[in-house]
Order: sequence, then C-alpha cells, then structure tokens
Amino acid sequence: MSIGAALIPEFDHEMATTRRMLERVPSDKGQWKPHPKSFPLGHLAQLLSWMPGWIDNAVREDSLDLAQTPKYSFEKTESLLADFDAHVKSARQGLSDVSDETLAKPWSLSNGSQVYMTLPKSAIIRNHITHLSHHRGQMSVYLRLLDVPVPMVYGPTADERMM
Repeated sequence: MSIGAALIPEFDHEMATTRRMLERVPSDKGQWKPHPKSFPLGHLAQLLSWMPGWIDNAVREDSLDLAQTPKYSFEKTESLLADFDAHVKSARQGLSDVSDETLAKPWSLSNGSQVYMTLPKSAIIRNHITHLSHHRGQMSVYLRLLDVPVPMVYGPTADERMM
C-alpha cells in the first residue's frame, strides 16, 4: 500500500469530523471573537474550509506561498462547506494517486521570500492534518462559548453521546 493510500482512512475520518463542526458555524456570528486577540469565528471557519486544499497542494505542488493565497473574508457557512467539500474531494483523489516517490520530495511553506519550513511532502501532509485538527479544536471552543451544540470528534461531547 502506498503512503498516500495509507493516509486515506485518517484523512476521511478527520474531514468528516471537521465537516460536522463547520456545519454548525452560525453565519451571522462571523465577526465574533472570544477575546480581542483571537481570530474571528468566520475567519477560523474559512481557514478550516481551506486546509484540505493545502493537503491537495502538498500532493500536487512543491510549495505554498501564503503571499499568493486569498485573504480572509466573511462568507456564509454554506459557501464554506462547498469550498471544503471541493478541497476534500480533490485532496482525497490526490492522496489516492500520488506515488511514494513524489511524497519523498521536499515541499516548502513561505510568505514571499520568507520560508517557514521545508519538509518531505509526506511529513507536510501529516502536519496539515494535525494542524487542521488543532484549529478544529479551537472551533469547538468557539461553538461552546456561543452555546452551539458541539459534535462528537474523537468521542462524545456534552451535546452528543456515543450511540
């Protein structure tokens, strides 16, 4: 089994869980922040919708330059879910098709001329999945503070029990 194929079960689980979290984001609260230094809810949701695209980028490209990516905006939850679904579909196909040889190649994250990191693509994909999980955890706190029911992630929450 290829490395990409071996990542698909984890990818599928994390993306399904993330989608359930995104479905709960109230569009009318996009500018809400739990603290003045925090990211707005709408931007955090948008980041979660974009991150599967970063996985797709790591499979298909050799770098991601943040200076060339779209800037944050406030979008409706339905739009974010459509973007998320498209990114998940493309990333999953990329993971299915990518060779181990390609995943051994270096990939870099930069902002213009400033390079933040360069790692093998396989490590970057794992990093992106972990990074997405981190931000999904933030989203669970945001939703809790807004009294929005938090879906199960790795187990039950106060709002959803195991069946």
